[in-house]
Amino acid sequence: MTPGTILGGLSTVPNLEEGLRAYRDVLGLELVERGELPKDLANSWGCPANVRSPYAVFRPVSGEPCWFRLVEQPAHANFRPTRTYGWAAFECTVEDVWRWPKELPADLFTIVGMPKNIANMKPTFIPMQALGPGREMVYLNEVLTPQSDLFLPPAKSPVDRIFICVLATPDREASVAWYVDALGFDRGTDYTIPYTMINKAFDLSAGTQTTLTMVQKDRMPIVEVDDYPEAATHRPRHEGMLPPGNALVTLAVNDLDACQVDWIASPALRDGALYEGRRAGTTHGRAGELLELVETQ
Repeated sequence: MTPGTILGGLSTVPNLEEGLRAYRDVLGLELVERGELPKDLANSWGCPANVRSPYAVFRPVSGEPCWFRLVEQPAHANFRPTRTYGWAAFECTVEDVWRWPKELPADLFTIVGMPKNIANMKPTFIPMQALGPGREMVYLNEVLTPQSDLFLPPAKSPVDRIFICVLATPDREASVAWYVDALGFDRGTDYTIPYTMINKAFDLSAGTQTTLTMVQKDRMPIVEVDDYPEAATHRPRHEGMLPPGNALVTLAVNDLDACQVDWIASPALRDGALYEGRRAGTTHGRAGELLELVETQ
């Protein structure tokens, strides 16, 4: 694991059993851990009301070092995907994107974007977008060829690792600068595209352009930072609980003490899936996103 490796994405779901069906039985991920959220971990995320919440951890059958976590909590009536700041989507690499439109059951997934090439970008991957059982956004992307400025990993299993985390922010430049200055990552290329998901969510014309910037480490993409329209708002959430939908991202870093961030709680050694005895700490980014950092050294 190198600095910037996406170790995991955490989503909230109103019913963990439905989450198990979606991630294990449909997407084919391996269930590696299940239990109730311990107090110290919930507090490290600033979410004391999630203590003892049922949770599950999954991993691609390829064995790639990336963990998908689900935490059960009540749905929030005012949460609308792709309308608020914070983590907007987890982009996963898949072997065959064209199989998924007919294999995602409607009681667990809502398809919001069928597979297609992206305008204004070279045909390096074919994306598809769907909402999971917690209204979390999951992109299923089939990588075709690597870009010159980015390494896009081809899948090693039907649904494989998360290779880009999408961040919605009120100030793209400030968010990018924070990842560069506070965490030592690199600023990548800017792209301006007609972003279908954003245009649909905000009832904008199909040709409306959105600018995004890739935060990366060398050629490895990490965070896609998206400009959001002025109509976007901060995400509603239950008091003391995780944000609904795409809630938290976990990244690898060399040294937690070198990170220029304000910790929610002091970093601590943690056991179990994803951590494996390493030290971890959680902070808030400039868009209010929950970002957990795990030390590799």
